[in-house]
Amino acid sequence: MLISDLRTLRSALASTVLIGLAVSTWAESRQAHQSHLELRSSDTRLVRAFDWAKKQALIYVFDGDPVGLWYEAALPGRRAFCMRDVSHQAAGAQALGLAGYTHNMLRRFAENISSSKDWCSYWEINYLKHPAPVDYINEKKFWYNLPANFDVVDASYRMYLWTRDRSYIEDPVFLNFYDRTVTDYISRWNLGTNEIMSRTNQVDGPPYFRGDPSYEESRPDIMVGIDLLAAQYAGYQSYAAIQELRGNREAAQTYRRRASEIKSLVNTTWWNASGAYFYSFVDKYHKLQGKADIDLIYWGVVDDGAKAQSAITTLLKRMQSEPADEVEPESHYAEALYKYGVPDPAYAEIMDLTRPGRVRQEYPEVSFSIIGAIVNGLMGVNVDPAESAGDPSPIVVTTLPQLTKQTHWAELRNLPVGSGTISIRHEGTERTIFWNQGKTNLIWRAIFSGTYAKLIVNGNPARAESGTFHSSKPITWIKIPVDAGMSASVQVTQ
Repeated sequence: MLISDLRTLRSALASTVLIGLAVSTWAESRQAHQSHLELRSSDTRLVRAFDWAKKQALIYVFDGDPVGLWYEAALPGRRAFCMRDVSHQAAGAQALGLAGYTHNMLRRFAENISSSKDWCSYWEINYLKHPAPVDYINEKKFWYNLPANFDVVDASYRMYLWTRDRSYIEDPVFLNFYDRTVTDYISRWNLGTNEIMSRTNQVDGPPYFRGDPSYEESRPDIMVGIDLLAAQYAGYQSYAAIQELRGNREAAQTYRRRASEIKSLVNTTWWNASGAYFYSFVDKYHKLQGKADIDLIYWGVVDDGAKAQSAITTLLKRMQSEPADEVEPESHYAEALYKYGVPDPAYAEIMDLTRPGRVRQEYPEVSFSIIGAIVNGLMGVNVDPAESAGDPSPIVVTTLPQLTKQTHWAELRNLPVGSGTISIRHEGTERTIFWNQGKTNLIWRAIFSGTYAKLIVNGNPARAESGTFHSSKPITWIKIPVDAGMSASVQVTQ
């Protein structure tokens, strides 16, 4: 049997009838969860894409099962959620008002980490609160991709920033998962910076790949995937931020340093200077192979400037020949491209994934990620981690309009932030209106492309700050308080 189709292999172990009829006979038979998130725009195609993604995502939201609040984040029909998909669907879920669902699912992963599983958790948990049988036989034989622990650490911190739910940084269950991941897990799987490049493959054979050192499931000869290092970098960064919040400055400094070491390793050893590209994996002979792209920019491990541009260029070339059924990585192309200020192909990717009849668009990660890409990318609404971390300081919400020529204006309504909601309207890329609909004061950091000495705030000129976006694109911003129940507008000068 070919290893190149491992997802199909595992799917064959499940009930093909259940998988084939999942959406029509099970998910759609339940009343869909409601979300107050709305998008209005001059761009009818964008609105249709958003509405499709919202409706599709909410089909997969469930209450009342033994596992608690959950949404499907795995192959449709499994009635389950896996570590990778939850971590990557969390942004869209947050926008749809599903913070409690994401919290419950992340905590289920955290509570199941154990020494007996070599500090892995359950890769995939089903609605019965059991490890999904298709991926798990016992504590020695189960499927597991090693980037997963770091992904969950990073997702948990990101959800703290958006929700200010302090259980993410105080609950002993979460804290144990974080601590074990950056210590025992690292040691058990030889993931330290000084040993990771010479580690041997400790993976069990198919159909259960316990300890796969990548999310790339098509090659059994990978010793280290670039995505493992990229996720590890993000996990260390998030762990350091959590320790900072908890007042553990020494631990925060230690793990920021380790994150920096990972980033240096990626941007030196994994960089092919003569070819101006990054390698994507280490093979069984400990040779660097392949070309990397999405992983570098999704987790932000690439150096800004020419190296980031190389990863983007490689991704854009890959997108031209990507098989239509490879939706797991493709779900996040738009999100990553918006993150680096490349809106036109990101918009095109959203249109492709949401067009009628698109292959495998029923995979839950597609719809959730489209919501995330529109909210965090096209509308550019994010929470600033550097300035929003410490309670009781106000949350700092950033906006950066990345509307293309197809979208003259767009308005996002009822986006959950903290304990309240906000609404954002972009008029092209030159004017933004911000509504604070909650009961807590916020700080708004309005960002625009280009360099301006001043911005117009509520009709009055105000001194602005300028800089660059990933070392190449000039941007200008201003920070203004927006009290509860109030609104503000900022636009560029003509």
